[in-house]
Amino acid sequence: MNADFAFLDEHVSGLRWDAKYATWDNFTGKPVDGYLVNRIAGTRALCTALGRVREKAGSRGFGLLLWDGYRPQRAVDCFLRWSEQPEDGRTKQRHYPHIGRAEMFERGYVAARSGHSRGSTVDLTLYHLGTGELARMGGDHDLMDPLSHHGAQGITREEEGNRAHLRSLMETCGFSSYACEWWHYTLNDEPYPDTYFDFPVG
Repeated sequence: MNADFAFLDEHVSGLRWDAKYATWDNFTGKPVDGYLVNRIAGTRALCTALGRVREKAGSRGFGLLLWDGYRPQRAVDCFLRWSEQPEDGRTKQRHYPHIGRAEMFERGYVAARSGHSRGSTVDLTLYHLGTGELARMGGDHDLMDPLSHHGAQGITREEEGNRAHLRSLMETCGFSSYACEWWHYTLNDEPYPDTYFDFPVG
């Protein structure tokens, strides 16, 4: 792995993670190229910033669960190839119920050049420290639908509040949100704003 990258759990105590693209539980329905282990990696700057987020979240009774961080370009290329394959319906209802595969790119849910590949973008949610249960957010990771947008209609007051908690924590600690995905945040002062890496996670 690049010397300026690290596994986040080695630098931020108390994190939970489930690297979805290293598993069969993602919108492609199988492990994605470039994810050799179920762990989350990112720049050391990302580690430092997430450490601040974790501390502030803990003071509010929340912990952090991460789904993705650094994403090799080969994984993004895998997404592109998958989008061109015939629809088999296996993951459609859960992840993209109202659009076709190609529309994921057209509507901004998946990018051919992803900020994740720069190493300082993270997909995450909150969980309650007291119970370990995930905070209700009104839609799961990689639900490619207007329901996932910030300010979405059709979610409960609790879900709206939990999204606001996450956004407040992240923005206070130097991250920017992404309008289409409540779980997606990028470090404002990312160290590699113009570099898209391709080394595997492993």
